[in-house]
Amino acid sequence: MINNSEIIGAIDIGTTKIAAIAGRKIFSDKIEVVAFATTPSKGIKRGAVLNIDDTVSSIKKVLNIIKEECGIELSEVYVGIAGQHVIGTKNRCSIVIDTPDKVIKSEHLTMLYNKMKNQITDPGEEVLEIIPQSYIVDKTTGIENPIGMTANLLEGNFHVISGKMSMVNNIKKCVSLADLKIKALFLEPLASAEAVLTPQEKESGVALIDIGGGTSDLAIFKNEKVLHTAVIPIGGNTVTMDIKNRFGILEKQAEELKIKHGYALAEKHQEDVKISVEPLKGREPVEFSLYELNETIQARMEEIIHAIMFQIETGGIREKLPGGIVMTGGGSLLKNLKQLTKYISANDVRIALPTDYISGQYSEIINQPQYSTAVGLLIKGIQFEDAKDVEEKSVIENLNTKEERIEEEDKTKNKAPKNPDDSFLNKLKTRMTKLFDDEE
Repeated sequence: MINNSEIIGAIDIGTTKIAAIAGRKIFSDKIEVVAFATTPSKGIKRGAVLNIDDTVSSIKKVLNIIKEECGIELSEVYVGIAGQHVIGTKNRCSIVIDTPDKVIKSEHLTMLYNKMKNQITDPGEEVLEIIPQSYIVDKTTGIENPIGMTANLLEGNFHVISGKMSMVNNIKKCVSLADLKIKALFLEPLASAEAVLTPQEKESGVALIDIGGGTSDLAIFKNEKVLHTAVIPIGGNTVTMDIKNRFGILEKQAEELKIKHGYALAEKHQEDVKISVEPLKGREPVEFSLYELNETIQARMEEIIHAIMFQIETGGIREKLPGGIVMTGGGSLLKNLKQLTKYISANDVRIALPTDYISGQYSEIINQPQYSTAVGLLIKGIQFEDAKDVEEKSVIENLNTKEERIEEEDKTKNKAPKNPDDSFLNKLKTRMTKLFDDEE
């Protein structure tokens, strides 16, 4: 029997699909997925809500599937957010350590974090996440953990992720209208990273590329820190539209051709393979070669990879990444994409599935790159809950310690001499003796 209080839910609202997932932690590194469903997305394009009614309807549809097929009714969820409006910037702020001992404590890091949060005041922008990268202690750079060090000045380097307030509010509104409460918003590439990257890759230096329907999202990690994030406004749907427009066919037909016959690399021998597409009523069949199809696909995929490489250099990475490039998302299913990316980037490349952390009856269904974000949102949700429990426990312990200290101080203050009269008489006697001694 599942205890619903243990269940955590998440929703990935994408351009092509909406996925809902629910699960619980069963071991320190394992999650049991107890519910999963997906439905085609309507009303969303490149992370932006274009039609609120259609988006709400799609969310409600996937929630009903979860309820009817899995017996799980979600009321609170973690939600992923992405899109061209989401940007990551590097920022720095500082505080003076004004305590007598000049020792940096955890509360100083909290003060620095809050100052950074209050410092971001761009109109129309909402801060989604603030990620500490490194600290500077009295001009000494590259400090990862300054707690316990003595200093006059503490500075922090932060990666701040923000989005247009109107876009963020539209996502929140759609989720609210679907009778759900948002527990937190997470940037989707960071969620995907939790599902597919290893600690070793994050430590050594790795670039995650999540190719979705509307966008291709990038997150770069080194020393287990987020160095850079970016959103490329080109995704799998862009490739589909290229095929549709070049050959004058329906979007549905173009998508089927991409999935069935598409390759990221066009090769000359493909010229001999002919493709015929069923025409619209009263028209001649549309015919072209497999080479022409893949030539179209390759051109767009090269554009995506070059844009990603530009962002990797913008993030300060100019040498080969030790952890290479990890690709996930539905767009990574394109055949020969690994080879094309390796050729352009000169990095090792792997296609990642979200299999390492999940168990349960839905694990085989979810074992696809297009569900990496959904699994990652669930993982981040569980991490969020664990951190909240630790924080609450710490607050309670601090309060208890403070109360005990106050009680001890009160006891000391209220502790009276055993014989206050003797004490007074002794003092009087001493003063009188001194007075007579002075007169002599």
